Amino acid sequence: MIKQTIDEILSPKPEARPRIYAYSIADAAHAGLLKIGQTARDVKRRVAEQLQTAAIKNYRIELDEPAERDDGTVFSDHEVRAALARKGFAHSELEWMRCTLADVRTVLTELRTGQKLTGTHHQTFPMRREQAEAVNATHAYFLSRWAEDMHAVPRFLWNAKMRFGKTFTTYQLAKKLGAKRVLVVTFKPAVEDAWQTDLESHADFNGWQYLSKSSGGDPTQIDRAKPVVFFGSFQDLLGRDPAGNIKPKNEWLHQVNWDLVVFDEYHFGAWRETAKELFEGEEDAVARKEAKLEYAAGLDDVNEDLNVLSQKETDFLPITTRAYLYLSGTPFKALATGEFIEEQIFNWTYTDEQRAKAEFATMNPGKWNPYGALPQMRLLTYQMPDELVSVASAGEFDEFDLNEFFAATGTGSGALFKYKSDVQKWLDIIRGQYSPQAVEALKTGTRPPFPYSDVRLLPYLQHSLWFLPNVAACHAMANLLREKHNTFWREYDVVVAAGTSAGIGLEALPPVRKAIGSGFETKTITLSCGKLTTGVTVAQWSSILMLRNLKSPETYFQAAFRVQSPWSIKNPNGDNPNEEEILKPLCFVFDFAPTRALRQLSEYGIGLSPNEPNPENAVRDLVSFLPVLAYDGANMTQIDAGGILDIAMAGTSATLLARKWESALLVNVDNDTLRRIMDNPEAMAAVERIEGWRALGDNVIETIINKSDKVKELKAKAKSGSLSEKEKKELTDEEKEYKSKRKLVQEKLIKFATRIPAFMYLTDFRENTLQDVITKLEPDLFQAVTGLTVKDFHLLVRLKVFNTEHMNQAVFAFRRYEDASLRYTGIESHQGLTHYGLYDTVVARE
Repeated sequence: MIKQTIDEILSPKPEARPRIYAYSIADAAHAGLLKIGQTARDVKRRVAEQLQTAAIKNYRIELDEPAERDDGTVFSDHEVRAALARKGFAHSELEWMRCTLADVRTVLTELRTGQKLTGTHHQTFPMRREQAEAVNATHAYFLSRWAEDMHAVPRFLWNAKMRFGKTFTTYQLAKKLGAKRVLVVTFKPAVEDAWQTDLESHADFNGWQYLSKSSGGDPTQIDRAKPVVFFGSFQDLLGRDPAGNIKPKNEWLHQVNWDLVVFDEYHFGAWRETAKELFEGEEDAVARKEAKLEYAAGLDDVNEDLNVLSQKETDFLPITTRAYLYLSGTPFKALATGEFIEEQIFNWTYTDEQRAKAEFATMNPGKWNPYGALPQMRLLTYQMPDELVSVASAGEFDEFDLNEFFAATGTGSGALFKYKSDVQKWLDIIRGQYSPQAVEALKTGTRPPFPYSDVRLLPYLQHSLWFLPNVAACHAMANLLREKHNTFWREYDVVVAAGTSAGIGLEALPPVRKAIGSGFETKTITLSCGKLTTGVTVAQWSSILMLRNLKSPETYFQAAFRVQSPWSIKNPNGDNPNEEEILKPLCFVFDFAPTRALRQLSEYGIGLSPNEPNPENAVRDLVSFLPVLAYDGANMTQIDAGGILDIAMAGTSATLLARKWESALLVNVDNDTLRRIMDNPEAMAAVERIEGWRALGDNVIETIINKSDKVKELKAKAKSGSLSEKEKKELTDEEKEYKSKRKLVQEKLIKFATRIPAFMYLTDFRENTLQDVITKLEPDLFQAVTGLTVKDFHLLVRLKVFNTEHMNQAVFAFRRYEDASLRYTGIESHQGLTHYGLYDTVVARE
């Protein structure tokens, strides 16, 4: 016997692991066929060896997966092909099967789990960490409410940005709850594909039934032993009748005891204003149609019922359920309403997503990152030369007015810019060809990164979206870009997605898709003044140019996030289906009104973190994943959170800051709050001492509540169709009266709130909270200025009549503005100041 060497005795363990693979060949003979085999070696090498002898190169590896079960046993390619044959798929020859990749995946899942799956329930991916957190938090909250009161109907809000995976996660919650009847009501009459696909493709939901108006199916003929999901739009399922009542078109709908009702795409509060601002550049008729497509008609009535009348869903919805789940993509309107308390909300924001992406990469180097394809956003702002700013400046601070600068008249080929020569200069600037700036660049020795001139930015501008003020501006821009002298822009296919001719809603998308094609060989610019800025995914768009004034941060970022959709190639080399090539790691927002852009960014950051007492921390958190570069006319520099807030506040004034104290958000006048006041004699006595309150008449709060109850009663009666003409008139009159009285109450409370900023001028205290200044340091002064005692005010704050979160934001803005203004003149407002006192909290100054 030959003696073994030490190396032979200590031979390494084989790396072999059994794998199932499938590949296709791109020719007529193999169309619709997959070759299914197995190997314990590297799949790429094995397939290459197989096909080398036949000199076949037009193959693609479609599948490469372990051939093992959770218990350690393995299965063979024979078992895979046999399982496919039992499902009726043809065995073409040798190891070739006539089936799809999804069919193979379904069989693999069956062999691993021992389950028999219907359809193609082949997906087996687990929930991501944040999805599991959302499910667990919601489940725990529902159970806690039911433990307190078995008849309670709890409600929960998922405030999650797009690509959170809301459909899949909602189904996982339904599964954890043991829900058998799930109703999904969408407030956005958009595509239902995701709701159907996720249910019918994942093994976790095998046997579940999906019904909707478009997919068909008779809800009365379902298998009652298996879970069912019914999907419908708000109009289809719960449309309102002429009397304003929601009525079910389907009789069966309110006979079912639902286990979970999901409100998808629910827009809180100012949804109408967002829609109006988004489409205000469109022609009136088109804007109305676009807004109607974007947001369900009747949503404002639901908002009033929930947020003003403080009704429960059961008061105005003809359905019964054990629980409600609200899904909202709007970043912080939902949080500002106070309708949901902290323990009823799960947040998943852009910042959360990008943090998860960075953490996963750090913890799992070299592994496929589930967040990897989600691009990180960059904001680049450009200060325009004085000669252009002077053409179109507006407001107290002469900010560059984009709407005025890009003003145009006419339509189609006849559209023309009001300041055509100046817009031409702007086109030259963004490609680095504007002579005065070129001279400056030579002097400084640096070339700032203008969008269409910097080689690092150009690849991200291969397909871009230009957001213009109106239809005329879109057509005028298309005409200018096509003029003979603009040779640079001829490389780009310009698509005008604006006006009646572009179609309504998704009708505007096909021309864009056609122009872009695969996106590799083409270059495009899409011109829009509202169309395709919501609910549309164009993966190849990598940048957006903001060329219009937008007032709300929600609208601004709703448009900006259009370019944050992932663009990647799965299995890029055709030899590894588990590989992903990310084509768009970054995306860009270019803005030419810096102060306004940074104001939007700061408000967005603050809004995303309503529980963060220091606004600067909130903005810092956002810009750590959304870096900001600003060009000041000479240099391009990165700006930190403090700089962003300083610039944002520099573009404000004492007048604008004072207006923050006239905001309706500072006070709450919904029925719940009014009842709390009415039920507390001390609170009633306190509000009656507010200046001008008695002029509202006796028992104004009681009148509002009684009138709204009367309206509720008449609406309920209208459901049965037994409302007389007299009662219909009474309904209208009562509704008008309680709304006008509620507005008067709101105005008196706001007038009282406007007295509070006086303490920022009348006292020298800065390191204490404003609440301390009012209640401890200057109580007599407080009563003299407001007419209320400190005890009165404390009570009203405790009853949530005043919104302290918004008061803190208003105080912070004032403090920041005051110090920045004085520092500019070389004065320190308060020597040695280290903290700001807000309304009821203290934050570090730096």
